[in-house]
Amino acid sequence: MKRKYGDETVDVVIVGAGAAGGVLAKELSEFGMKVMVLDAGPLRDAQHDFASDELSMQSLGWQDTRIVDGSDPLQMGHNNSGYGIGGGTVHFTGVFLRFHESDFQTRTIDGVGEDWPITYDDLEPYYTKVEKEIAVSGPKHFPWGRFHGPYPYPERDPISPNAQIFSIGCEKLGIPWVVTPLAILSAPFEDRPPCINRGFCNQGCMPNAKFSTLIVHIPKAIRAGAEVLADCMVTQVNMGSDGRASGVTFVHEGQTYEQRAKLVILSAFVVETPRLLMNSANSMFPEGLANSSGWVGKAFMTHSSHDVYARFDKEIRLYKGTPVLATTQHFYDTSSDRDFVRGYTLHAHGVRPLGFAQGIAQSGGGQLVWGSRLREAMLDYNYYGRITLVGEVLPDPANAITLSDEKDQHGLPRAKVTFSYGNNDLRLIQHAIGKMSDILEAAGGKSEFVVPDTAHLMGGCRMGNDPSHSVVNSYGQTHDISNLFICDASIFVTSGGGNPTNTVMALASRTAQYIKEKASRLEL
Repeated sequence: MKRKYGDETVDVVIVGAGAAGGVLAKELSEFGMKVMVLDAGPLRDAQHDFASDELSMQSLGWQDTRIVDGSDPLQMGHNNSGYGIGGGTVHFTGVFLRFHESDFQTRTIDGVGEDWPITYDDLEPYYTKVEKEIAVSGPKHFPWGRFHGPYPYPERDPISPNAQIFSIGCEKLGIPWVVTPLAILSAPFEDRPPCINRGFCNQGCMPNAKFSTLIVHIPKAIRAGAEVLADCMVTQVNMGSDGRASGVTFVHEGQTYEQRAKLVILSAFVVETPRLLMNSANSMFPEGLANSSGWVGKAFMTHSSHDVYARFDKEIRLYKGTPVLATTQHFYDTSSDRDFVRGYTLHAHGVRPLGFAQGIAQSGGGQLVWGSRLREAMLDYNYYGRITLVGEVLPDPANAITLSDEKDQHGLPRAKVTFSYGNNDLRLIQHAIGKMSDILEAAGGKSEFVVPDTAHLMGGCRMGNDPSHSVVNSYGQTHDISNLFICDASIFVTSGGGNPTNTVMALASRTAQYIKEKASRLEL
């Protein structure tokens, strides 16, 4: 540390430098605010710290122990978290989809979940802004939802063999498909090169063709005067006697520091944000900060993300090209001919050998695929195609982030993550598995493995207009503490049936605009 922290009160301290924290840091620092960003993980250099290696790059996910529970306990780590400056954007596939109008009104339209306090129209200008800032590439026409294009940059070309198989199967079944909208460059932009189809998106993009806040928003924030500190684990949000947040306490290299701030924003991840609020409980907020409603940690969601693998008579080579290059949202909205409500997205999704082995080993319906059967499949790795589900999971208060009795290295209770699928979720999954198999078989494959999986975490500090049934308002401002904001995927009300990163960043941009407009009232 170059100086003694706490000597100076900053305008804004942001906890977490991922998809939301990066956007907030850039926009607020460029507005002229004195911003400090604290992240628990390291600051990496794309050219020196990323490796084209599946095993070593698991470190890009948060690997700290979490206690899991429920009928369908989640696997925590690389698949649903990020660790370090840039957060999950460093190792996501770059899929960049908007939510649909119906996602914000599931209670009104389908009688399930809850309505958001905002509509698609409220986020639309921020979707557009973010997509232009990072030059999203996409198809000439996107046939689902409100936005049909054009995207700032043209779609990626050529598509991978696995995406070609997907397109063949879809077309034979009359299912529309498109080249996936991606936060991956199809042409040069700013100082970044176009994608060359290395395919190591999940291991960190060394050429910087794939967007992340590590390489886009955080450097711009620093140039605007923001201070970004890595390897700083925030352990508490501090409160003043006036009922307002006064800053945070954090640990760096075994030393504890306090940073005062006029405004505190938590963008720390769906598990860590509720955990931090509950670990910051005091006499004024005995159940945790911003938790007078009792909803902190409740109704968090994941996406069902099952995979179907089919074997083909010709080589597919799942390692070739960007992982996700073909998509359909044909089954996104509720349909009267199905036995469930809401819907899902399907992606042609490549995978590397280790991921393939780990996946199919878990696909035996309660028995591991192991020994000679696993070896035989691995020898035929080049002949498999794969489709992945992004399925909506309905919010359930019983799915919750709570505190366990076990302590971490900082003496704080570890998070306990309790999750179970509901009946609607399970029916959706079975329908999607059937459609994925149909597409692969229509293209000439033989479905052999179904891998149960989940991806993305959302909810746990949901937004709403009623302070008794939500944690924050539509701008992420907590109902209980006016200068404490939450801005990450934890404020989602429902999960939608598509990848969430675009919506996380659009919400962050909207929150930044609100803070800038209300700065004087917030005493900044």
